Amino acid sequence: MRALAIAATGMTAQQTNLEVIANNIANINTTGFKRARAEFTDLLYQTDRLQGVPNRGDGSLVPEGVSIGLGVKTSAVRNVHIQGSLTTTGNKYDLALVGNGWFQIEGADGQTLYTRSGAFNTNATGQLVTIDGATVMPGITVPADTVEVVVNKTGQVFARIDGQTALQQLGQLQLANFPNEAGLAPMGDNLFAETEASGAATTGVPGDPGFATVNQGYLENSNVDPIKEITELISAQRAYEMNSKVIQAADDMSSVVSKNLR
Repeated sequence: MRALAIAATGMTAQQTNLEVIANNIANINTTGFKRARAEFTDLLYQTDRLQGVPNRGDGSLVPEGVSIGLGVKTSAVRNVHIQGSLTTTGNKYDLALVGNGWFQIEGADGQTLYTRSGAFNTNATGQLVTIDGATVMPGITVPADTVEVVVNKTGQVFARIDGQTALQQLGQLQLANFPNEAGLAPMGDNLFAETEASGAATTGVPGDPGFATVNQGYLENSNVDPIKEITELISAQRAYEMNSKVIQAADDMSSVVSKNLR
């Protein structure tokens, strides 16, 4: 009976949906996290009768056919890259982006990775790094005798050196944009990697057309909406239950047939 296999694909799809929702909820307080959404497509159809073919010798065409779907499959888990709200921290090294763009991070193997999490700090040599110690690109080094760090909306980084009144420019932050942000590969640790699907990165200065501006002393919150996630969770649970009911009904029908054959 096909209903058993069809309902099984539905239960598998809703299990994947539940896992995606669970990951969203787990990262509700993760800085710069972008919620994901599971996308589904129907499977192949088994055709018992084609539409549009002659039915009789007089050439009358069948207006409608008989095609039975074979279930559902997960086609994609899409990250939804919409702006998260900002929260103030007062930390001079916390940077939030408003608009399109990604901070560039140097990975362990020298590969350029990308993040929306601007929770930065300095390492032992004064380099601007992520909370995991990865270098922010282009590299910016804060002198040891710095008493104040200023980052303006266009990504220019200035330092006030002890004993000096004028600000000294340390460098310029650059951002990256992609033709298809949904094609970026999530690497964990708030990092994403460029892929063929995302297209090549286009770099630019914050505030340029199409690029975000920088807000010092703020962090971008996760864009997970708890109310929406709970609603999606209930919907997934009900869909899972309905598919299980189909399996139970198909099993009962099979049981009736087998009893009559005895």
